[in-house]
Amino acid sequence: MQIQLRTYVFIDSLQPQLASYLATSSQGFLPVPGDACLWIEVAPGMAVHRLTDLALKATNVHLGEQVVERSFGSMEIHYRNQSEVIAAGQAILHALNSREERRHSCRITWHEIIRGVTPDHATLINRQLRKGSMILPGKSMFIMETEPAGYIVHIANEAEKAAHVTLVDVKPYGNFGRLTMMGSEAEMEEAFRAAERAVAMINENAQTHDPLV
Repeated sequence: MQIQLRTYVFIDSLQPQLASYLATSSQGFLPVPGDACLWIEVAPGMAVHRLTDLALKATNVHLGEQVVERSFGSMEIHYRNQSEVIAAGQAILHALNSREERRHSCRITWHEIIRGVTPDHATLINRQLRKGSMILPGKSMFIMETEPAGYIVHIANEAEKAAHVTLVDVKPYGNFGRLTMMGSEAEMEEAFRAAERAVAMINENAQTHDPLV
């Protein structure tokens, strides 16, 4: 059965908030700030087991996350040394007889900045999203949804690099990836611009080029 490479994204250095957030849901080895990271999503979902096995046997990388659904399978591997993570990715691509350029492009299915979040709204969001930081009333909130889901990790990392933001939630698996960040209006605008740049970089050498919404 042919394995479809949906997401393939290398992160050179995990930012502090994102690394800490990923560690809250990590089923395996916990990533730390500064680690290099590779997030891969394939279809069908069960194929991710074979790719995980290849990466771990070929290199010294650590497995932080593996989500196996019927339609899609996701994995996150990381290591302090970037070359180890890159080598693991190359081993996976070789096994798939594929290239990074054959990954799916990233489509933004929704994005918005909510300015001056009300206390009621902030309280409800904080009750629903418990792994990251809390949203404070009066702050602005940046939300984004992407397809495939795994690219949202790279977008979150680039936004954290570019702006003084507070990471509230990242959901990088399933049909759609979702990101929620908090800050001032100016910080949220900068985070959105960084997110757009991250998506553009992904789509420069992706297999298909869906228009941004």
